[in-house]
Amino acid sequence: MRDEQLRPSGTKGTWEQEQGEEQDRGKAQVPEASQAVEIAPPGSHSLVPGSLFSDSTSPEEPSATAPLIERLLGPFERFAAAESSGGLVLLGCAVVALAWANSPWSENYFGLWEANLGVALGSFTFSTTLHHFINDGLMGVFLFVVGLEIKRELLVGELSTWKHAALPIFAALGGMLVPAGLYSIVNAGGQGSGGWGIPMATDIAFAIGVVALLRDRVPVSLRVFLVALAIADDIGAVLVIALFYTESVSWSSLALAGGLVLLLVLVNSAGVRRPAAYAMLGVFLWAAMLASGVHATIAGILLAATIPSRTRINEDEFLRRGRLILDDFERGCGPDETVLTSPVQQNAIHELERACEQAQAPLGAIEHKLHGVVAFAIMPLFALANAGVRIDGGILAPLGTPVALGIILGLVIGKPLGITLAAWLSTRIGAATIPADANWRALHGVSWLGGIGFTMSLFIAELAFGRGELLDDAKVGILAASAIAGIVGWTAIVLSARAIPVATTESN
Repeated sequence: MRDEQLRPSGTKGTWEQEQGEEQDRGKAQVPEASQAVEIAPPGSHSLVPGSLFSDSTSPEEPSATAPLIERLLGPFERFAAAESSGGLVLLGCAVVALAWANSPWSENYFGLWEANLGVALGSFTFSTTLHHFINDGLMGVFLFVVGLEIKRELLVGELSTWKHAALPIFAALGGMLVPAGLYSIVNAGGQGSGGWGIPMATDIAFAIGVVALLRDRVPVSLRVFLVALAIADDIGAVLVIALFYTESVSWSSLALAGGLVLLLVLVNSAGVRRPAAYAMLGVFLWAAMLASGVHATIAGILLAATIPSRTRINEDEFLRRGRLILDDFERGCGPDETVLTSPVQQNAIHELERACEQAQAPLGAIEHKLHGVVAFAIMPLFALANAGVRIDGGILAPLGTPVALGIILGLVIGKPLGITLAAWLSTRIGAATIPADANWRALHGVSWLGGIGFTMSLFIAELAFGRGELLDDAKVGILAASAIAGIVGWTAIVLSARAIPVATTESN
């Protein structure tokens, strides 16, 4: 309900007069849901502030006159805004998990994740372990955010046109096929043969974290290339999970899930923009996917595809409304007036909030709000629950197993080799071009960061092997390979930076 009743009689402001005039003129200036503007120009790589792949700047340091709470929270806000912070938190949780699992308190570590969680509503009961709640439930939110990133890149980002998408798509294909092939060769006919999908994934949080720490040494074009590569990798990983790591399918539940996706599409077409509507249907979609046999987290990707990506009003309309509303706010100022006592200013603030909501795409707004939850809660919790593995015979014992060896070869050798070779072939056949401010040494250095598998690799390993010795071997291989790939990638980027003019990098 609008706050017009707070305005004294006879004091109707300019903004409300404009509203009445606009209604008389019709809706010609305000695009409908089907006509609204895109969230960014096609081909743009200006990423949503606060996203996992953003170029967001850190908040300014609070002044000495700022409230105490702002000065106390300032360092934490600046840390959270830094691109490398998500990867650092993730790394910290992985180290804690590994140390905890091999400490005198290891039984407490493994017992914690087997604790039962349950909900009972009348005759309906649902129970699961904390481990499954994280892997099947919370990781669905993670994949939902990944899905939002994928949709945005396909609509307006580096994957929106073939000219921009060709190089990272070819590189991603090479970076998936070569590691899977190397793993399959090592594990052909063995118990671990089903884990071929493990070395195909790239952990974007870790990879971007490393690049952020070397920001002045990496051309902007290669940072964008790595983001697009990782997103294309995510698409491949999601398809692998859905198609190859599903044991049995309940077609009736899958049909129900399909019906819910269709309903979500209709809700989008009807112009519904409230996140609560999509969240409610998303919960039912998750339950249907869980019952279908396809991994429940795929619901996150499907839900993300239905989130509206259009704005209600364009930039010019937002500027026009904003100026009128601010003029109205200024007219409400007086020597004895404050926001608490001025109905005019209160109404102007509410109308400005409404204009801001209409000028945002729900896709970008939801992604921005969930970034902190995913980067600093869900992913670290997943790492804490899944990175712990007991190493009884020393670190070298599991590294010699076919599963661990296949993963290490896939991530450390297959990833950089596949990415670089496929990218080079795409330029040779004329399908893509290497960025002007980069060279092959720099691209190869960035390709090593694709070998940091971690989150998605651990996730696929859990699906491939369940609990047991093979999963433990896979975890050791993933941790070792990710560490090697990160260190070599860091070194390769530092060495290749000498061949890239700093002025060119900074100017971009």
